[in-house]
Amino acid sequence: MSKLSVAKFGGTSVANFDAMSLCANIVTNDPNTRVVVLSASAGVTNYLVELANGCEKERRDEILEAVRTIQCNIIDKLAEPSSVRAEIDTVLAHIKSLAESASLATSAALADELICQGEMMSTKIFTQLCKERGYPAVWLDVRELIATDSQFGKAAPNDEKTKAQSDALLKPLIAEGKVAITQGFIGRDEEGKTTTLGRGGSDYSAALLAEVLDADDVLIWTDVPGIYTTDPRVAPAAKRIDTMAFNEAAEMATFGAKVLHPATLLPAVRSNIPVYVGSSKAPEQGGTWVTRDPQPRPTFRAIALRRNQTLVTLSSLSMLHAKGFLANVFAILAKHNISVDVITTSEVSVALTLDKTGSASTGTDLLSPALLEELNDYCHVQVENDLALVAIIGNHLHTQAGVAKRLFHTLENYNIRLISYGASTNNVCTLVKNSEADEIVRSLHAALFE
Repeated sequence: MSKLSVAKFGGTSVANFDAMSLCANIVTNDPNTRVVVLSASAGVTNYLVELANGCEKERRDEILEAVRTIQCNIIDKLAEPSSVRAEIDTVLAHIKSLAESASLATSAALADELICQGEMMSTKIFTQLCKERGYPAVWLDVRELIATDSQFGKAAPNDEKTKAQSDALLKPLIAEGKVAITQGFIGRDEEGKTTTLGRGGSDYSAALLAEVLDADDVLIWTDVPGIYTTDPRVAPAAKRIDTMAFNEAAEMATFGAKVLHPATLLPAVRSNIPVYVGSSKAPEQGGTWVTRDPQPRPTFRAIALRRNQTLVTLSSLSMLHAKGFLANVFAILAKHNISVDVITTSEVSVALTLDKTGSASTGTDLLSPALLEELNDYCHVQVENDLALVAIIGNHLHTQAGVAKRLFHTLENYNIRLISYGASTNNVCTLVKNSEADEIVRSLHAALFE
């Protein structure tokens, strides 16, 4: 059997007709690419999230018109626009109806149904673009493939059912020589309701499909030619990393590097599927391969930045020499569907940041009045906002002499609110002021990589 690749294109790669045409060039020039996973056109998902959160009629109309404009600007440049315009009009009417419902009462299930419509539109338009080039493209609803639980906003896939459905629907298409164009980020639960895998979950969708198809690789096409030692917009001296390990890339993604979604790597690691990250706008520039054990493995690999973090400090004298305090705190957080991100402890307090990866969530959403009330009954709660997490990613950081000295010497002029060091061999995390984050990243990058 010939090589099989699953390609994923992000929102900026399908933002307009010219960008979408570049993606079509990549797909049609690579006979190994047999499945294409698309995000919504850039900006559309943010608009749909706003509608899902409920808004007044005047604002709803503004958003609907903005979404229509984004999609129609692409459709108008197709050779045969009429063939897809009616389908997009149907989706837009559905969005309008869902937005009206959300303005009366919001729900997580309604939000997922609404937010997914951006991918429905981008894939229909892209399928038509490929067909106009004589390419054997077939539009496929990914909800027929990826089965999930009912945790709306951050659904977990049912791997067994996903494989069965892909075997029945997707593999026959590929065997016929077709190229499947489908959506990222979306699934369906046991009751037939639309779910989403969390913001950025299109990468996850691509990796899941690659796994069930036994694909040779996953190609993540984005707006940058690979993964860099840090965000080049923050530190212009950042360098591209040619090869890196799964665990390094997972750490980078988890701590803010937006090139890959953290969960993408779960199916890839399980099945040892190489992941490539390249630019859809300049594929000739090359990119980064993420594999199981590339060489060399330097002490310092990259710096990741995640802004707008919330720090929650829980204090209680009853924690001193007591058993079960942390267990009770985590039970309360679990009850409210909150997962903890970074954590440090002392004898009478615990400080933690919260993991905010649900589709329509923000940091403040997570700290509901009910959660704060329950925590306050048990301990003193202090909440701090306007913080950023800077993570130094590398290898064997806890066994290398001099690592702490190099880091803390560079950070000596800044106020560090939290440090997590030693829990992982691959990262050192620091929580700093948002306003100082860029400067800190540049200083660390200069000290470690330049």
